[in-house]
Amino acid sequence: MFNGLGMNMGNLSRLSNAQTRSISPENFTGEKGKGGMSTDGPALKNAQRAGLGQGWKISPYIIIQPGETAVLADIKGMGAIQHIWMTLAGYYRFAILRMYWDDSEKPSVECPVGDFFCDPQPGDFRQLTSLAVCVNPGSAFNCYWEMPFRKRAYITIENISDKEMTLFYQIDYCLTEVPDDCAYFHAQFRRVNPLPYKEVYTILDNVRGKGHYVGTYMFWGVNNNGWWGEGEIKFYLDGDKEFPTICGTGTEDYFCGSYSFAVNNQYAEYCTPYAGLHKVIKPDGANITQQRFSMYRWHIADPIRFEKDIKVTIQALGWRKGGAYLPLQDDISSVAFWYQTLPVPEFPKLPDRDYLEII
Repeated sequence: MFNGLGMNMGNLSRLSNAQTRSISPENFTGEKGKGGMSTDGPALKNAQRAGLGQGWKISPYIIIQPGETAVLADIKGMGAIQHIWMTLAGYYRFAILRMYWDDSEKPSVECPVGDFFCDPQPGDFRQLTSLAVCVNPGSAFNCYWEMPFRKRAYITIENISDKEMTLFYQIDYCLTEVPDDCAYFHAQFRRVNPLPYKEVYTILDNVRGKGHYVGTYMFWGVNNNGWWGEGEIKFYLDGDKEFPTICGTGTEDYFCGSYSFAVNNQYAEYCTPYAGLHKVIKPDGANITQQRFSMYRWHIADPIRFEKDIKVTIQALGWRKGGAYLPLQDDISSVAFWYQTLPVPEFPKLPDRDYLEII
């Protein structure tokens, strides 16, 4: 019997014994027939003013206090998360998303919410439409990464800001049999500001196990004038040392663009199912002085498979006058997305709040 995983247009008609469930502030446990039962949620007064009671949008969101960690989901059993939607009132870099699979005490996902959904800087909306992630008006984050688990899925958000956060969210999943060859979803955030001169930026390192790399998101702040994207991305696989197995030809090439992302001598934003430069933040002549670029590349049709280990780096490279390369000292942050076997690899320590902030 079809297990209901790996959904696409080709298997959409197939019947399955998978059980559809959904967690939100209106049903914190996702239990069958337990949605919309709240009698004391944060929107209770709104319902009472209208003469409405239980079942009338009494608990549509949660409030996370400064320093508090909220549990978004604690799912027991076997299945897979298939969609996550959320919208957050607060600074996107100061809400830290963590996901734990099965018996692991270490998170397989540790990332600021905004970066996980490819939009770390609020207040400057651009539509993002891709297969894995969508950002929709006015601040709606969606992801469609399939996230299988065999015993437990545990998801939290930590508020590291000094203000309370309002969070609306929905986690859609199914309870079903997970095949033995399904690996676990991982996402890791990194940032370096500024990148030291003549050093390469590391997107992912210290991963041990078998798996496949499925995506890169980067938010790149340029600290100089001129073109900044000559750098090559490199994938070191299964014991590669000095030289990688996969070596790209330029930053814009890796993100499936070309020639400086330019049309008529201007940066051209684009969104496609697998890759995009969906946001270009330009100087405004006053307070905004640095260009920033938001880019994604999903290896959905072309996952990069590894048997034992993987390391991913990218060069920050521009031009000097006269045609020589210029190693850059830019503000670079990234999220690496991959699937692998457990146990969870050692993640670098997440930067503190001041270092995370986009300034």
